[in-house]
Amino acid sequence: MLAAMKLDPVRRTLIQLIALRDPPTDLKKASLAIGRNHAYLQQFIQRGTPRRLPEEVRHALAAYLGVAESALRDPEESEAEAVPMPAFDLSRFELPGVAAIPEVNVRAAAGAGALVEAEEDGARWHFPLAWLRHELKARPADLRIVTIDGDSMEPVLMSGDKVLIDLSRTVPSPPGIFVLHDGMGLLAKQLERLPNTERLSIRSANPRYDSYERPAEEVTIIGRVVWFARRL
Repeated sequence: MLAAMKLDPVRRTLIQLIALRDPPTDLKKASLAIGRNHAYLQQFIQRGTPRRLPEEVRHALAAYLGVAESALRDPEESEAEAVPMPAFDLSRFELPGVAAIPEVNVRAAAGAGALVEAEEDGARWHFPLAWLRHELKARPADLRIVTIDGDSMEPVLMSGDKVLIDLSRTVPSPPGIFVLHDGMGLLAKQLERLPNTERLSIRSANPRYDSYERPAEEVTIIGRVVWFARRL
C-alpha cells in the first residue's frame, strides 16, 4: 500500500513531474505513453515493482515528461553503471508544451489535381502549443501537414512546399488559400464566395492558370492553409 511504503527520491520526483505536467497527465496515461500496461507506474510507486526503472523505461519516461533521464535514475546507480541508450524517436511521445502534428500521405495539387488517399504516413511535425493557440488560433487536433504539387499557386506556394491545414476552417470568409476538392481532384487554391450567390470563385496565383467558378454544393472544402514551410 502507498501509505505503508516510504517513497524514495525517484518515486517522489515522478509523482511531482506527473502532477505538474502541462498538458495534464496521470500514471495511467504516462504508462501507456511509454508502451507499458496501464498499471505499470502505479505498481512501481505503490508496490515497489520493479524496484528500479529499467534503462529503456527511464529514457522513454524522461522524453514524455520533458526532463533529463538522470532525474529518474536511482541515486545508488552511478554514472559509470548507466548504459548509454540510443537516441529515442521523440515523435512517439507527447512532449510538454509541444504538439505533434501528423503529416498525411496526400499531395494537394496546385494545378490539375489528383486525389490520393489521405493517410498518416508516420511523420510528425512538432510545434509549440502556445504558438499554435495564440498565433494561428488553432487546435492541434484540427491540424494536418500536406505537400503542395504543381505550379499554379506560384509564387505564393511552390511545388514541394509543406502546408499546415486547419480542418476546422471550411468557410471562405474571409477569402484565403484553402485545400479543397472541386469534384475532379484535391487542390490548393485561392477561394472566395461570390457576393449574394451560392457560388465559389476558385483562383490560382499563377496568371498562366484561369480562374473558374463552382456551385458551393459541388466543392468540399478540406481546410484553410494557415502556414507553410519551404526548402531553400
